[in-house]
Amino acid sequence: MSLPSDKGDAAGLSAADYDAFCRFLRERTGLSFTEAKRYFVDRRVSERMAAVGVDHFRQYLNLLRFQASGEELQLLVNRMTVNETYFFREMYQLDCLVNAALDEVVRGREPGSRVRIWSAGCATGEEPYSIAITLLERWSRVDEFEIELYASDIDSHVLERAQEGIYEERSLQAMPRDLVAKYFTRLDDQRWQIMEELRDSIDFSLVNIADPRQMANFRGMDVIFCRNLLIYFDDLGRREATSMFYDALSPCGFICLGHSESMSRMSSLFVPRRFPDAILYQKPQS
Repeated sequence: MSLPSDKGDAAGLSAADYDAFCRFLRERTGLSFTEAKRYFVDRRVSERMAAVGVDHFRQYLNLLRFQASGEELQLLVNRMTVNETYFFREMYQLDCLVNAALDEVVRGREPGSRVRIWSAGCATGEEPYSIAITLLERWSRVDEFEIELYASDIDSHVLERAQEGIYEERSLQAMPRDLVAKYFTRLDDQRWQIMEELRDSIDFSLVNIADPRQMANFRGMDVIFCRNLLIYFDDLGRREATSMFYDALSPCGFICLGHSESMSRMSSLFVPRRFPDAILYQKPQS
């Protein structure tokens, strides 16, 4: 998941309303919007207010805050995020996963034991499917262990698309054509669908990583991918999220961040591990 970079003149919300909305959204989702994103925020909020027939922002904020179902907040969040990614993005970390990290994870484990990998902020699914294909194609011990793949996002619409597994050519541009032919079915000139076995192999779920109650459902993870997401949180949000990822990981488990993200600026809980292919961050043994 990523956030947009719209530019333009601010309109709509007053300064006080904008501050109130950003504080509310940050508390509920961890997403942090600065003044530079004001045009984008104004536009999305105005669209949702019109959709539900609310004329006054404070009335709309109360709807977001107190609606028991949370439906309107979910619809707004879906409009506040932009999800653009592609298969085999930042491949060096997938190289590191199958060339080194997973061998460390399973060291000393009995064949048949579980290996749990989580793609947090999975957007439309390119990352978890890329992980699955890389394991199948390149990890020599893939058949020795019971591998569980989890994928989550805060946007319900992109999760539906991820589970459907239909992609256009742009998403597949970095994938070798023989793998496209092996794992996808061509639907028409523009669209491909990933094979049913892979769609069924991943546990997709709607998760707000700023919510400790939801994050408590994830424990015993061996590897977490959370790439290009935390850079859009504020400092406090990043510290809180990385602390919850720490709790979700097994001892000696790894977390993978995006190329522009550094754990050293977020948390001191993890140990940086420099492998030939990439730097990962590891939860200490104790």
